Amino acid sequence: MCNKMIKSRTTITEIARLLKVAPSTVSRALNNHPKISEKTRNAVIELARKLNYQPNLLALNLLKNRTNTIGVIVPEITSYFFSSVIGGIQDVLNPQGLNMIIGQSNESYQEEKSIVQTFVSVRVDGFLISPSSETKTFDHLKVLTDNNIPLVIFDRDCEELNVDKVFVDEYKGAFQAVEYLIKTGCRRIAHITGPLSLSTARHRLKAYKEALSAHNLPLKEEYIVEASGFAPEHGIDPTKKLLALPQPPDAIFTINDGVAIGAMFVIKEAGIVIPNEISVIGFDDDPHSCYFKPSLSTVWQPTYELGMLSARILLKRINSNNDISKVRVEKLFPELVIRGSSK
Repeated sequence: MCNKMIKSRTTITEIARLLKVAPSTVSRALNNHPKISEKTRNAVIELARKLNYQPNLLALNLLKNRTNTIGVIVPEITSYFFSSVIGGIQDVLNPQGLNMIIGQSNESYQEEKSIVQTFVSVRVDGFLISPSSETKTFDHLKVLTDNNIPLVIFDRDCEELNVDKVFVDEYKGAFQAVEYLIKTGCRRIAHITGPLSLSTARHRLKAYKEALSAHNLPLKEEYIVEASGFAPEHGIDPTKKLLALPQPPDAIFTINDGVAIGAMFVIKEAGIVIPNEISVIGFDDDPHSCYFKPSLSTVWQPTYELGMLSARILLKRINSNNDISKVRVEKLFPELVIRGSSK
């Protein structure tokens, strides 16, 4: 066992004892208070440097009722979508000297609720939250607004909450994708949707239906299949179900790129040629999408900008002590990217 003791951190009290002054005098000298003489200030600063004094930032921030920490909660952090959003958030917070702690809900309401409680207990200055697919009640988020804790919802909506929100125009992107399929001659267009508890899935489904209607194509419920998640494996069973129909689709629009990749795997395994026999369009423009054969047509989302704008709106809330009465709801615009998987 080592007999050496670790040297304790130098404190304001220790500096005050050595200089035979009050701790408040040391604190004021370090903060350049005008009532402290230049001689005393120089003596304090010189001794602080000699002892390698480091201010207790946590204590200072708590005195200011700030921790300079933002709580970010996302369904998962491994996908390109949310990792890119987090990158945008970080690039706004870092230059301001702010930190973030990230919680991953794993698409679980209970986990999300637990993370919110944990972040409140460590006194984060505000929240950036993309709700889980299981989140259908929002009492745990209403607690934040009731206690004047700044909150911005991004990507997935919570219609019951009157708070700042930032989204991508899901409807517009989905409508463009389906309309493109129609204009290239597809007539039996299927849609693999995501869990309909999510606003993103509902908006894309609505766009799919209304694009068909706008072009006088019949809506067939058997062409709408719900995927239980967003990974490639979640696209396999829905695609098998679609291919087994008496009249299989000649195009599939999916909730995201992951599901589209699973769909393409099933289609190829069935010996069906993409896009000659079936066109496929995804959503998100995951960077890997262009490396598949054929490369995946998709809808690009400004994910990095989504993160940056969400963080900026939250900081404005925090810096105003949440004293802004009007909430902001911002929409960013997607863009259709055509590659080899569609005609």
